[in-house]
Amino acid sequence: MRIISCISLLLVLPAIAFITVNEDPTINQIQVIGSHNSYKQAIDPALFTMFKKKDSVSASKIDYEHISMPEQLNMGLRNLEIDVYADSAGGRYAHPKGLDWAKDQPAFDASGEMKKPGFKVLHIPDLDFRSSVPTFVRALKVLRTWSEAHADHTPVFITLEAKDDSIKKPGFTSPELFTPKVFDELDKVILENLGKEHIILPDEVRGKYSSLEDAVLHQHWPKLSQAKGKFIFVLDASGKKRATYILNHPSLKGRVMFANSDPGTPEAAFMIRNNPQDKQIPELVKKGYIIRTRADNDTQQARKNDMADFNAACNSGAQVITTDYYLKSTHFNSDYAVSFAGGKYYRANPLFKK
Repeated sequence: MRIISCISLLLVLPAIAFITVNEDPTINQIQVIGSHNSYKQAIDPALFTMFKKKDSVSASKIDYEHISMPEQLNMGLRNLEIDVYADSAGGRYAHPKGLDWAKDQPAFDASGEMKKPGFKVLHIPDLDFRSSVPTFVRALKVLRTWSEAHADHTPVFITLEAKDDSIKKPGFTSPELFTPKVFDELDKVILENLGKEHIILPDEVRGKYSSLEDAVLHQHWPKLSQAKGKFIFVLDASGKKRATYILNHPSLKGRVMFANSDPGTPEAAFMIRNNPQDKQIPELVKKGYIIRTRADNDTQQARKNDMADFNAACNSGAQVITTDYYLKSTHFNSDYAVSFAGGKYYRANPLFKK
């Protein structure tokens, strides 16, 4: 398999070779590669064929899958993305309608996990519903087990998307809305199942500064040595949903997750800029914000074997780069697969080279 490594404007070296042995960078001075929709398993071929006949363009965009999250972490990936759906009563996603749209599909939820109340992990209700971790509790327990078995691991960034948008087509399940109460429960579930000791919290980063943004602009992120064995969560939301999470929690006081917030706001610390060619990214990184961007999306770069966005992401200094292709596709022929030099997924951030 041919792995194409990041081409940097600066000399690219494996792992954290830009940092001498005696240095201890802050976590905004590193750069990692991770996965997008990290839990996603392939749509069953019978269902996928049916969907492709109806909408081949949309089908091509979701034609990918991932190995298990522990396997990704063992490879060295240090960002995972998890989509969560609220299911307070239980059973909302226990029998996806896609099971009735095509015959001869494997059984789903044989253990009955999806019938119980609690947050569920899947991509698209009724269509792209197979997950290596069907419930959020199971996902957190998997992460905790892996982390405690690798206690000295470098920090893992978790991008979490709270999904409640309805699909504008008949026949699809309507998601439960994320209210302040539901977000409170989400925070509680993270703390109870992953453990506070394994999480970098906004309160810790803010410290004695007047706001979270003030702390970040003063480079008050934890040192790498302080962040080992820990996870940092960011809520991938904007507009009303983000405002709901922040409500009554200025500067994210008491919250578990960072929020995708704009510069100039008290909560600004972690930002999601999906366009790696966004010329604002290097400036934001140098100021102290942590930025997540994407190397590829909708399978397009992989199908064309186009590395331009990945190279732009590397050179931008964005600390978190997500991809669907840390391994080449098994769904179509392409040599596209991304890593830093030497097949690494973690290195010193080129914008902070001394």
